[in-house]
Amino acid sequence: MTTTQNDVRPRTARHPGRLGLRGVIAVSLVVDAVVHLRLAGGYQQSAPGGIGAGNLFRLEAIFAIVVSGWVLWRGSRASLVAAFAVGFSAALAVVLYRYVDVPALGPIPAMYEPVWFFEKSLSAVFEVMAAASAVAALALVPGRRRARTHRGNGHTQN
Repeated sequence: MTTTQNDVRPRTARHPGRLGLRGVIAVSLVVDAVVHLRLAGGYQQSAPGGIGAGNLFRLEAIFAIVVSGWVLWRGSRASLVAAFAVGFSAALAVVLYRYVDVPALGPIPAMYEPVWFFEKSLSAVFEVMAAASAVAALALVPGRRRARTHRGNGHTQN
């Protein structure tokens, strides 16, 4: 049996743990997106004509859905970094606005909400899961190997 160049992939690209982590990341981001979409209408009432928390929730949900698909489709280092960024930033925001009364910052409204409730807790848990799973999956992505060139003559060193 012959092997074409397209069939040769690093072992870690087929690593079952990495595939499983990609699934966990995707599901976590989708759950996060669904929760944000369900809550968005109620949060937009605070600024019906402006950006409002509801529109920020919708924007976060769109990012989560797009990145979820990207992680499933490619599973590249860039997609995993994006998944970490979405999960971590959303988790950071929910915890920050739960415990700190951050004033409005330009067009971003004040979103202080000093309570935990089921949907908020659910989204926070899945955001942390997405971020942590992305870090774990990144640890399984093979590093790039680059040949070092000697300055001046273009020959590679071993």
